[in-house]
Formats: sequence, C-alpha cells, structure tokens
Amino acid sequence: MTQLAMLAAAGLMLGMPVSTAAEGNVLCTAERPTGDLKSHAASFFPKANNADLDALAACLGDPDPAVRDDFAFTLWSEGLRGQYLTPAQMRYTLGLLTKMVAGPDDAAGFRPPFAALALSEVARADRVEAFLTDAELHALTEAGAAYLRGVHDYRGFIVGEGWRHGVAHGADLLMQLALNPRLSRADADLVLGAVAAQVVPPGSHAYVHGEARRLARPILFLAKRTDIDDADWAAWFQSLHPDDAPHWKAPYASEVGLAAVHNSSAFGDAVYVAASESQDTQVRRLAPLAAGLLKALP
Repeated sequence: MTQLAMLAAAGLMLGMPVSTAAEGNVLCTAERPTGDLKSHAASFFPKANNADLDALAACLGDPDPAVRDDFAFTLWSEGLRGQYLTPAQMRYTLGLLTKMVAGPDDAAGFRPPFAALALSEVARADRVEAFLTDAELHALTEAGAAYLRGVHDYRGFIVGEGWRHGVAHGADLLMQLALNPRLSRADADLVLGAVAAQVVPPGSHAYVHGEARRLARPILFLAKRTDIDDADWAAWFQSLHPDDAPHWKAPYASEVGLAAVHNSSAFGDAVYVAASESQDTQVRRLAPLAAGLLKALP
C-alpha cells in the first residue's frame, strides 16, 4: 500500500475528509456533517468560535472540490443567507476572508478565488441587512477591486480538480457591492476600473467559462445609479475600444490579438443582450454603448 493510500484509508476509518498535502495544498480539518448543510449551518454557526471559523475558511483552499465547493463554500453561504452568524462573527469573517484574497496564492490556486466567492456572501449579507460601517464597506470594495485586478490565474474548470474561476468569483463579489445602495460613487469607480482591467486580460487567454457574463453583471447593476451619467458611461466604454496596444495592430495574426477580439466580443455581447432586454431605462442606455464597442472591433 502506498503512503497516499494509507493516509486515505486512515481518513476513512476516522470518518475524516480525505485529501492530500501534495504541492502545499491546504487541508480541511473542519468536521463535515453527513446530513443537510442548511440544517448544519443553523447549529454550527451559533456555537462557532473564531478557531472554528478559521478551520472552515481553510477548507476553501482544499484541493477536493467536494470539500472546497460543496461543503466549505456552501456552508458559508447557508450560514450567511440564513442569518445564523452574529455581527461579531460576520466582522471576524470579513477580516479573515479579506486577508485570504489579499494573500499569496496557495500552490494549487484554489484559496483566493474561493475566499472571494465566500466574501461575496458577506457583501450580500451587508446589502440585505447592513452591519458594516461606511469605512468597512469602502475597505471591502478596495479589497474586492484589488483582488479582481490582480487575478493572473485564469484557469476555470478542470476535470478532476473542479473550479478556480478567479475572474468570475471576483466579479461576483463586485456585483454584490454594485447592488448595495450604500456604495459611494468613488467606490463605484473602483468597481468600474477593476472590471475594465479584466475584460481583456493580459496575454493570450480566451475566456470560455462564462467570465464575460459575470464581468458584465456589476456593470449592469451600476447602470441603475443616477450619479453615473451618460458621458461617464460613454467614456468608460470608449476605454475598452481598440487602441495603440500591440495586440490591436494585427489582431488576427497573433494569439494575443485573437484573444483580445474574442474577450471584447464576449463582454460586449453580454452587456448588449442584457441591456437591450432590460425594462430599466437606466440599464438600457448601455445597449448602444456595447454595440459601439462591438462595431469598433476589427
């Protein structure tokens, strides 16, 4: 029996989750229930201390998608949406997850994107029932914008490994912030800048896992604001048009150029379709601007 098989067998006998520490992967030591996570959230969070929350947060970096996604993230979501966390627990969770998204990538690359996804649930909780101060909301927006801007691991779904999806998860966090009526105009600008930075990511990566639609969502919700006028939106979309960057010189002669055309088209399409079908006149004003972006592409 190999060492890995012995570890797996021992884990099964102890009723613990099985995962490996290969390549510095994060291991989940939190107790996993056998029953429904919604019911478990109702009993787990009211009695959880900071060490328990630390252990659950660590599970967001586990290499096993059943642990990372189906257990850890889902439990955070059930707890926050069920309002089972106290304000003190939510504030502690905010600090914990913010440090994770701001920290270095783990070896496997799962921890920051799943911390960002869990952080989107914290942002949602504040939107539903405010518990953050204005300064804390601003700090969360800064952290979310910095995370999305800084994503450089563009892996989405990989069979046997599951999702990383850093761009999409960062966009989900910014979407929750964009929905928050307490978000300041200055913070809205942080969201706009972060999304713009990832519409066409550096290099030759072409989005194929729905990233463009996820990036479009915070933009569509920000369009409902009355403090971002038509001129501001026109300038923002103009910043996405082809410019003097090398990849736009002969876009169909390089992988970088082809990716730029593909990613810009996908984003423009996502905004155009959603804005055109919206019943909100504030959102509909983005449709011709998205169409202009599509027409400007080579």
